[in-house]
Amino acid sequence: MDITTRLEFDAGHRIPNHKSNCKNLHGHRYAIEVTVTGPIHDDRKSSDFGMVIDFSDVKQIIKDLVVEPWDHAFIVYQDDKDIVNFLNTLPNHKTVIFPVVPTAENMASEAHRILNSEFNKRFNGQLKIKQIRMYETPNSWADAP
Repeated sequence: MDITTRLEFDAGHRIPNHKSNCKNLHGHRYAIEVTVTGPIHDDRKSSDFGMVIDFSDVKQIIKDLVVEPWDHAFIVYQDDKDIVNFLNTLPNHKTVIFPVVPTAENMASEAHRILNSEFNKRFNGQLKIKQIRMYETPNSWADAP
């Protein structure tokens, strides 16, 4: 069975060397949808009886590992040295250094990597991340299987 939950956050980024306006510093109201797959609990005495996992438990994991760290942060590519250096001059600025350019595609892949690792640790392979959908705008998104 698959279940999906959605959370939203705000963050800034830029795409260095982009051919148009995305090369400038800007922000988005991102949304992340996480689809988890696994068996439905059949233990009648379990809190999760009839569920794959409680939605609130999935949301808390996503919030702790992706949403809170990225919310109201500037997400910057590690090799975008001018911006990294500038952000380092701002006291107490919330900056997330990304190993790749922070496109919707790469953000979805990075969220998948982070959450997949955590789900493997917590649930011993019983629950898996099936897909991450990262909305950069309401009409544009990337899916990481």
